[in-house]
Amino acid sequence: MSSSRDMIAARPAPDQRHGVIGWLRINLFSGPINSVVTLVVLVLLVRLLWPVIDWALIEADWVGSTRQACTGDGACWVFISVRLNQIVYGFYPEAMRWRVGIVFALFALLVAWLAIPRLPFKRFVGLFALIGFPIVAWILLLGGMFGLTPVPTRQWGGLMLTLTIAAVGIVGSLPIGVLLALGRRSKMPLVRGVCVVFIEFWRGVPLITVLFMASVMLPLFAPAGAEFDKLLRALIGIMLFWSAYMAEVVRSGLQAIPRGQGEAGAALGLSYWQRMGLIILPQALKLVIPGIVNTFIALFKDTSLVLIIGLFDLLAVIQSGLNDADWLGFAIEGYVFAALIYWVFCFSMSRYSQYIERRLHTGH
Repeated sequence: MSSSRDMIAARPAPDQRHGVIGWLRINLFSGPINSVVTLVVLVLLVRLLWPVIDWALIEADWVGSTRQACTGDGACWVFISVRLNQIVYGFYPEAMRWRVGIVFALFALLVAWLAIPRLPFKRFVGLFALIGFPIVAWILLLGGMFGLTPVPTRQWGGLMLTLTIAAVGIVGSLPIGVLLALGRRSKMPLVRGVCVVFIEFWRGVPLITVLFMASVMLPLFAPAGAEFDKLLRALIGIMLFWSAYMAEVVRSGLQAIPRGQGEAGAALGLSYWQRMGLIILPQALKLVIPGIVNTFIALFKDTSLVLIIGLFDLLAVIQSGLNDADWLGFAIEGYVFAALIYWVFCFSMSRYSQYIERRLHTGH
């Protein structure tokens, strides 16, 4: 036991490299030149961003139900609040929007369950997300069974339609792209030739042309009396188009894997598909996560092109609201809100991909 007369042991000097002050000192004020550059950049940012903040937040009008509520010099977010239901649900019948809410809630729950590391049963949840959830969502949104009132896809729109197209395109293009990448590297000339022709054809035409052909030209070649849903045609076109880009991303990862990996698997007696599924593809897909997510982000943003075939996605619904005679002159607010929604989803995908990269980073 120590008495009050004992000397207190010397303590280490405080480490000023940690915390907010330490981070600022190391990264922004590490020397005279860096300090001057930091202060100049801060002044420029304040001068550039303050008018935007003042217009979007301080001087903005938030509450109201008509154009007369916008009396200030800032943004009129009343336009967004009045049309928020249409922006989210499109032209979906109001009495049945609870079905869309269930789909949104289930989708958010699945994403959160797969994103949080410590939650159990991820394999079963992932299997349900790939197989069960699309079936449940299609039944709820389309209706026509289990006593649900049918809602044709021409009444779908807004954020609901944008997320539907993006989710189907992402889930469908990745496995098709993996198969195309494997086929392009195949030693069988017929398989390799078909995959090369498919990839180069779809990469050589713009997505607008693909959507136009799927909506206008495809019915001309269909058998008499056959009808194809416009949304289904757009989904198929988007999946095939982006699968070609996905194939090249995956192929770059396959080429980065040394040939000895496959030869070692063959020496162990593994078949081709076992080598691909257990050795090659896990390493290749880990290497090309940034490219895959970049393709997903581009796909998500290109969903706005479905406007040319008469599908009113998020951006199209906002544009249609700008043509209302009661709300003329509020285009900036509409486009800023649309850009914010696109940014939130794209930034979330980007950050989650970086999280996956850190978890899978095991060195080489």
